[in-house]
Amino acid sequence: MAPRSSAPPVSRSTDRTAGRPHDRRRAWLVTVMIVTFMVVNFADKSVLGLAAVPIMDELHISNGTYGLISSSFYLLFSLSGLVVGFFSSRISSRTMLFVMALLWAVAQLPVLAVAAVPTLIAGRVLLGAAEGPAASMSMHALYKWFPPERRGLPSALQIGGAAIGTLVSAPVLTWLITDFGWRSAYAALAVVSLLWALVWWRTGHDGPYDEARPPRGDSPRPAKRLPYRRLLLTGTVLGSIASAFGAAWALALAHAWLPAYLRTELDLSPHAVATTVSAVSALSLVLLLTVSPLMDALKARGVSSRWSSGAAQGSAVCVAACAMAAFPFADGPVIRLLLIGVAFGTVAVAIPLHYVTAAEVVPAAQRGAVFGIVAATGTLPGLIAPFVTGRLIDAAETASSGYATAFLIAAAVMLLSGASAVIAIRPEQDARRMGLHTERAPSPP
Repeated sequence: MAPRSSAPPVSRSTDRTAGRPHDRRRAWLVTVMIVTFMVVNFADKSVLGLAAVPIMDELHISNGTYGLISSSFYLLFSLSGLVVGFFSSRISSRTMLFVMALLWAVAQLPVLAVAAVPTLIAGRVLLGAAEGPAASMSMHALYKWFPPERRGLPSALQIGGAAIGTLVSAPVLTWLITDFGWRSAYAALAVVSLLWALVWWRTGHDGPYDEARPPRGDSPRPAKRLPYRRLLLTGTVLGSIASAFGAAWALALAHAWLPAYLRTELDLSPHAVATTVSAVSALSLVLLLTVSPLMDALKARGVSSRWSSGAAQGSAVCVAACAMAAFPFADGPVIRLLLIGVAFGTVAVAIPLHYVTAAEVVPAAQRGAVFGIVAATGTLPGLIAPFVTGRLIDAAETASSGYATAFLIAAAVMLLSGASAVIAIRPEQDARRMGLHTERAPSPP
C-alpha cells in the first residue's frame, strides 16, 4: 500500500494563508533571531555544569547538594512552560520572547551579589521559570512564518541553536571561568541576554501563519478546536512526549554532570572538557542539519510521517540509550569518548521532530498550548535526573560506580521512551480519526 501524504494538518487555514503576503526575508530574519535566542538559552543553561568543579570546591558542597542546585532549574520549568503555552494565543510571540530574555538576564544577578547555595538555587529557579517556555514558544513563533510543509529546516535550525549554544559557549565560558573566575561567566551571560532582548524588540514580529490571530481585513472565523483531553491522549502526542522525555533525560545529565564526569573520572583538563562538550554539540548540529531536511524530502516523496518523523525520533533515542549503557564500561578513552558523543549527541534529533509530529495532529489555534504541555511533560527528567545522579554518586562506594548506576538508569528510561515513540506515533491515522484535514497548504509566492 502506498504511503499517504504526511503534511501537517492545516485545518481551515489553507484558504486564509493562500492570499497572505509572505515576506521571505523577514521570515529568515526572525529565524536567525530565534536561533540566536536558543544559543543564549543553552549558554545560560550550560554555565552551571561548566563551572561545577570550581563552584563545588569554593563553596565546599557535596555531589548531592550540587545535584539539588542543578535540579532546581527545573522546579518551575515545566509549570511555566505549561502556563505560558495556554496564553500563547492571547499574547504575541514578540512580547513573550522579549520578557523571557529579560528574565534570563535578571536570573544571573543573585549569585553575583552573594555566592552561596541559596542564591545559586534562587537564580536557577528563576532562570528555569523563564526558560521553561523558551523552546516551545520560540518554535511556535517560528511556525507563524512558515507553512506546514516548509517547517522541517527552520525547526532544525531552531533546535540547532541549542547545539550551537553549547558548541560556542563551552570554550568561551570555560575561558572566562579559568582566566577570570566563574562569576565572570554569569556576568557575561546577563549582558548577552539583555542585548538579545533589545534587538528582538526592534526586529521580532508575528508571522502570517497564525490561525489564532486573523490579520486585519479578514472577517474573524472561528478556528477549529478540539477538546484538549482528546488531543493529549492521541498516540502521536503521547509518543512525541515519550521521545522528548527520553531525550531530556540525556540532555539533563549532559548539562549537569557530563563536564564534572569528564573532569573527575576521565581526568581531562578544563579546556579538554570544553572541547569534548563542543564536539558532542557539533555532532548534534550535524545531525539536526541533515536529518530534518531529509525528513522533509521523504515527506515530499510521499513517505508517511509515522516513518519519516516518528520512527526517526524514537530510533535516535534508542540508539543513544544503547551508547549510554555501554560507555561507562568501555575500554580505552577513545572508544569511551565516541560512545559519549553518541549517547548525548544523537538525542538532539528527537527535539525538532517531536514538535513536528505533535503539530500534525493539533489545530493551529491550539498548537501553542499543546506545545507547552508537551514541553512541560517532556522535560520533567530535568527535575529528577541531576538530583538522583548526585545522590547516587554520594551513596556509592566510589564515584565511578555511582556514575555507572546513573547512566544505566538513564539508558533504561531512554530505551523505553524511544520504543514507545516508535510504536505510538501515527500522525496520519490520528489526524483522520479526529477529523483534521491532511492536505498541504499552498507554498508562499
